Amino acid sequence: MKKDFSLFLGLVFFTIWICGCSTEYNLVTQEEEFIYYSTEREVKLGESIAKQIQEEYDFIEDPLIQNRVEEIGKKIVAVCDRKDVNYHFYVLDEEEDNAFSLPGGFIYIDKELIDKISSDDELAAILAHEIGHVVARHSVKKLQAVMGYSFLRVLIAVAPVEGSGSATRGADLAFAEILTGYAREDEMLADQLATRYIKRAGYDPYAMLSVLEKLQDINRKRPLQPISYYKTHPYVPDRIRVVKQELGEPITFDDYINIQDLPHGQ
Repeated sequence: MKKDFSLFLGLVFFTIWICGCSTEYNLVTQEEEFIYYSTEREVKLGESIAKQIQEEYDFIEDPLIQNRVEEIGKKIVAVCDRKDVNYHFYVLDEEEDNAFSLPGGFIYIDKELIDKISSDDELAAILAHEIGHVVARHSVKKLQAVMGYSFLRVLIAVAPVEGSGSATRGADLAFAEILTGYAREDEMLADQLATRYIKRAGYDPYAMLSVLEKLQDINRKRPLQPISYYKTHPYVPDRIRVVKQELGEPITFDDYINIQDLPHGQ
């Protein structure tokens, strides 16, 4: 009886959670999507994380670099498919080759990465990629997936049945595979959107290819990582192929070979 009540209670909470969700048409994916986080909640979440970053990381003090990033970023925002959030651009004084975005329009790029690119076109490509993630609400969708998975684990815990251990392991594997697939698709969609946006903004869209080639060179110089089935980012040749398709360029056999052309460290 206690088991049945726990299951019933879990279903009640699940129903309440579902009722707070809504579907909306995504201009980017051209599909109706199930969204739990409203834009307002998404922005508040981004603001909360941004405050932590503000406390834990150093930001550049050079106004010329900051203004350059903001001006290019605003040009991309002006032509992107999402205008219901305010976009903010920050340059971290970090010796990393990284850029990332938070829910609600917070975009970060490391100074080290800016130093390695050769033009405003390439900087526009990097910023447009991160804006693409915000436009497609990738962070929110991953968060929703985590919440749904956590709820499933709670149900299995409060209402154990015969074979629940196998169910838990199965849920873990399924969730890992789903998130892995999301991450790969998200990266390639962000590349596709970035190519589209920088062209609209008046930058050279072929800069996406040069940025990806530089990224591939950077990856080759890093220590060799063990091969993992759950690789969250697509191989760079995959990303190059998607960009070429967006540009209308012919696809060659090499574009379908998902391997590093040279060993790491060369």
